[in-house]
Amino acid sequence: MSRSPERLVVLALAVALVAGPVAGPATVAWADPVDATAGVEEIVAPVEDINAEAESLDGAESESKQGEQVTVALTSDVLFALDKAVLTAKAKARLRQIAAKVQAESAGGVVRVEGHTDDQGTDAYNNVLSLRRAQAVRQALQATLSGVTFQVRGFGEAKPKLPNIVDGRPVEENRAKNRRVEIVFTAR
Repeated sequence: MSRSPERLVVLALAVALVAGPVAGPATVAWADPVDATAGVEEIVAPVEDINAEAESLDGAESESKQGEQVTVALTSDVLFALDKAVLTAKAKARLRQIAAKVQAESAGGVVRVEGHTDDQGTDAYNNVLSLRRAQAVRQALQATLSGVTFQVRGFGEAKPKLPNIVDGRPVEENRAKNRRVEIVFTAR
């Protein structure tokens, strides 16, 4: 049997609890709870929103919720061909699913469609490409959703989800996740 200090402490505590006091004063009777008084301290702790993100198995779609704000992100690789802003057939099917989600869960108000790119290319090119992609997604959503007001923006590479370069080396997996369009709405 091992005689580590932790095991010896546990063993000594177990013996003390079972055997009771070996020597010393008589056991003190417990106070009646009715007679017990104690000061009450107010415990104050900050409450933070739980911000969880769920990602599809293929990594092409993720959803996060912060408070009542829901963000659905689709990677550009699923939506568009390289350097293009024309939706693929696969993208249109996925956007119909997201439109149904917005229709079912939205509390109303503005739905934001935000385009993002990785760090490849110039800022000017990425800003235009991200805006054109966001506009293409809005157009597809608008065809399915009626009575919804959209706000469309292109951020280029200004708001990466993950660092494009780590330890001085490009990370292609991160760049792929940064090339995305996000649909942001307020849930009921």
